[in-house]
Amino acid sequence: MEFLSKINDYIWIIAALVIFVSGVYFTFKLKFLQFNFKKMFKSLKVKNYDDNSISPKSALMMVLAGRVGVGSISGVALAIYTGGVGAIFWMWMAALFAVTNTFGETVLGIKYKEKDEDNIYKGGPSYYIKKGLKNKKLSITYTVIIIICYSFGFTSIQSNTITTSALQMFDINKIIIASILSLIVLLIIFGGVKKISNVTSKLVPFMIALYVFTGVYILIVNYTQIGFVIKKIIKSAFNFKSITGGFLGTFLIGIQRGIFSNEAGIGTGSIASSTVKTNNAAEQGYIQMIGVYITTILICTSTAIIIMTSNYNMLSLNDINGIEITQYAFEYHLGNIGDIIIFASIIMFAFSTILTAYYYGESSLKSIFKSLTKEKALILKLLIVLVVFFGSILSPTTLWNLVDTLAAILVIINVYAILKLRYEIKEEYNKY
Repeated sequence: MEFLSKINDYIWIIAALVIFVSGVYFTFKLKFLQFNFKKMFKSLKVKNYDDNSISPKSALMMVLAGRVGVGSISGVALAIYTGGVGAIFWMWMAALFAVTNTFGETVLGIKYKEKDEDNIYKGGPSYYIKKGLKNKKLSITYTVIIIICYSFGFTSIQSNTITTSALQMFDINKIIIASILSLIVLLIIFGGVKKISNVTSKLVPFMIALYVFTGVYILIVNYTQIGFVIKKIIKSAFNFKSITGGFLGTFLIGIQRGIFSNEAGIGTGSIASSTVKTNNAAEQGYIQMIGVYITTILICTSTAIIIMTSNYNMLSLNDINGIEITQYAFEYHLGNIGDIIIFASIIMFAFSTILTAYYYGESSLKSIFKSLTKEKALILKLLIVLVVFFGSILSPTTLWNLVDTLAAILVIINVYAILKLRYEIKEEYNKY
């Protein structure tokens, strides 16, 4: 475990550097487009899709289903607990710069998308690495890692978080929770992309509204502490003695948890957005940037302030998932109602991410197998269900370390690809 943790740190030093270099490059090259909020929301109004496509709004909801998972709840708590409150500042910075990578990967995902045997569009890094870079081996490498990291790794963390949260509230066997969750996932993923899109498009707006409104209420009640909290976050971000690991530890943990929550630079957002039938790639790029802001600036910041206005530092935990801290903070502010709200939020956030994770795996797999037979698809679906089951009962520390390492590798591969194809991104931006 210690060895894996060290490997994780070294890889993330490279990944963090890659994220910021590419983010700064695209910020200037694309004329600070991440601050053009007018174009972002205007792009949501387009209706250039058909029955074999999902709408831009549905694509955004599917991506948010993946992004606004437990990384926005337990991941933020874990960042504060292990990296200090200054890690939140670096989560913000990761969002502000990495969001330009989201634009780039979405543009390339649309440009190099293909139709599968069901006449549905598929795209993402696996496709633009293979067709744009003409590097089939790297494309296969990305595909294998995205399936292991996201479809299996992210999924296991979501199911683990649901189970950990349930055990905090109910006296129930882990196996029972794992079995129920696995059955629900099995029923939905067998419905295909349209079923997943329909579920997430209805679930995501509600779950975000519930969480944000609860957070706003807690912030209003504790409004006198907000200024102090923000000041502490910024001050701690540059305090070289803030934690045992010093500035570098705070910085890396903030970047890790930020990318884990908003996925900017990993490439997953371009997989869902590629299902939209459109020739205007830049338009989808603007839409997907909204998701990064909602995830990190809105959801993650709300979580951070809720935790920091509680006396969370009184807790002493080992082998933590992170959700224990957030759950404690909600109960601290709202009592038993807080327990119910956070548990409901966790179920919705985690469950929606599990569904999206399956789709990302299936879509990426089709970049290798032009026609994904029913047998191959069935194997993937059953593997996801098994991951949901066993992820519920495994050690959370092991899961977080493994997924973090693989996510860093995905960032390095994906950002390398979008930088190599940077002139194509610029061309699509100029068209728009």
